[in-house]
Amino acid sequence: MSILAVEDLSLSFGGLQVLQEVSFSVAPGEIFAIIGPNGAGKTSILNCLGGFYRQDRGRIIFDGQDISTLTPDRRAALGLARTFQNIALFRGMTVLDNIKLGAHHRLRSGLLAAALYWGRAHREEMALRREIEDEVIDFLEIESIRKQPVGALAYGLQKRVELARALAMRPKVLLMDEPVAGMNAEETEDMARFILDIQEEREITIIIIEHDLHMIMDISDRIMVLNFGRRIAEGRPDEVRRHPEVIKAYIGEQKGG
Repeated sequence: MSILAVEDLSLSFGGLQVLQEVSFSVAPGEIFAIIGPNGAGKTSILNCLGGFYRQDRGRIIFDGQDISTLTPDRRAALGLARTFQNIALFRGMTVLDNIKLGAHHRLRSGLLAAALYWGRAHREEMALRREIEDEVIDFLEIESIRKQPVGALAYGLQKRVELARALAMRPKVLLMDEPVAGMNAEETEDMARFILDIQEEREITIIIIEHDLHMIMDISDRIMVLNFGRRIAEGRPDEVRRHPEVIKAYIGEQKGG
């Protein structure tokens, strides 16, 4: 049984075919990686799953529901969260306030109560803050920076804050777009550990795209490989590593510069 299934996903921009009838499914609690050379269509798949791109053809089934035409906010409300390759945080706001934004869709107070910060709105805000501090900030080991403005933080910590904001949404499925891009070896190890902890302790399904193949081979349950918008391989890391089409695609990329 899958928590997310993609059927014959196709996407084009003008005359450029970006995705060509890509199909795959992801089991609950799985770490499913999507890899491929530059321009293979990896981020385009995440953008289709999150609702930022509208596919030309194909269906996306999430937790038994067809979400192919839903807006990004509706998909988020159903439990689909996203981190971005380029950090999408509010640099002038504190770490805590950035993380709280991830949970705004869960608040139920009316506009007037929220504006007055009174009654139910105040109780919701305090409960949300306690939850974030207990379950997200402690989990990602960022207690010491929770009051700092995001813009003052090192790059690796900003990536961790973005992950915290996604976790504050209480996702069923977490989409991660190159979470260790630009990180040093120590930061990469920390992020890999957090990803595994998210899967094991929180039982969140993770779909990840990443260029760090060593990390992907270490943490993934299954891997799908794209090349020029087509799926060329899928399987366990040891199977994918030996697949002739995968070897050909990556050797071709290296030869091309």
